[in-house]
Amino acid sequence: MFAIVVRFDLPDEAAAARFDALVAEIVPDIHAQEPGTLVYTTHRVDDAPLSRLFYEVYRDRAAHAAHEARAEVAAFLDEVRTLVSAVRVEHLVPEHGAEGITADGPA
Repeated sequence: MFAIVVRFDLPDEAAAARFDALVAEIVPDIHAQEPGTLVYTTHRVDDAPLSRLFYEVYRDRAAHAAHEARAEVAAFLDEVRTLVSAVRVEHLVPEHGAEGITADGPA
């Protein structure tokens, strides 16, 4: 398993609106076309209205590389780079077992 958290900071409301529109277009495609992408969720940051946070879990690093290699994702990232004022990427390392816990108990 390979997981990352990405925070995007946007300079103004116009950039945030365009960013949100791009996300609305790409996320359903990611869910439909990428079996190695296990979780791909996007969030607004409660105390930072111009920030967005993505939580991404991939089967492995190869699945993440395949995600980033897709033409649709590359086009999304190219436009996103023109909109953001800062990006922070955190690579996550699972602890206490990679299985995790679900609402029903251990996964």
